[in-house]
Amino acid sequence: PYYRSQLKPEDKAVGAVFDPVTVADRAGEEVMRALIGKRFPSHGVIGEEFGEERSDAEHVWVLDPIDGTRAFISGMPTWGILIGLLHQGTPALGVIDQPYLRERFWGDGMSAHAMGFRGDRILQTRREKTLDEAMVWVSSTFTTDPARQAVAEALRPHVRMLRYGSDCLAMAMLAEGHIDIVLETGLEIYDIAATVPVVTGAGGVISGLDGSPAIHSSSLLATGAPRLHRHVLSMLTKAA
Repeated sequence: PYYRSQLKPEDKAVGAVFDPVTVADRAGEEVMRALIGKRFPSHGVIGEEFGEERSDAEHVWVLDPIDGTRAFISGMPTWGILIGLLHQGTPALGVIDQPYLRERFWGDGMSAHAMGFRGDRILQTRREKTLDEAMVWVSSTFTTDPARQAVAEALRPHVRMLRYGSDCLAMAMLAEGHIDIVLETGLEIYDIAATVPVVTGAGGVISGLDGSPAIHSSSLLATGAPRLHRHVLSMLTKAA
C-alpha cells in the first residue's frame, strides 16, 4: 500500500552515499518476523532493518523487506522482497517476490519455480549462450567505485549488452532465462541468501567475484551456465 505513494524516506547513511529506508521497509519486516515467530518459534532471524535474533539456530530466516528501496521510492518496479532460509548456515530456500507485478520466484537449490500472470512455471537458465551472446546486468553500486566499475567494464567489448541498474529482479530474470550474467556489489547476507537457491535451482552458478561461496561474499557473479561462469570469473580476475 505504500508503493507509489508520497513516502518520505529517511537516510540511514547521512553524509555518505544515500541509503534510504521507509516505513514500508520496517513494516514489512515486522510482519514477517511476527509470522515466523508464531509458526517457527525456535528459528532464528536476520533482517536488514531489525538485526539478528538467534542467528546461531539450526534454521535462520534472512529477510530483506524491500531489496531496491531506491527503485521503490522512485516508482520503478525493479524492487522485490527477499526471503531466504539458511539450514546450518547454508542457503536452503529462497523467495524473490514482486507483489506489485504479482510475480513470485522461489528455489531450493535443486529446482526453481515461478508463479504470476503467466501462470506457474519451472525456471531454467539459458545454458547454451556464449560470451559474445550474453546479456549482462550490473548493479548500480558498481558505479560508486571506479576500480569496481572498471572490472565490470572489462566485459563490455566481449558481450552483446551490458546495462547498469539491476535490483533483485535481475537474479530472477537470470533464473528464468532472460539474462545471462549478473554482477552485484556492496551486498550483505540479506541481499544474498534468497537469491542463491533460486539461481542454482534453475541451473545457474553464483559465487563471489573471487570465486568464493556467495553467502560469504559482498560482491557476486551469477551466470546461467557453469562454463560461462568459469570464463567470466577468469576475465574479471585478470581485470582486477
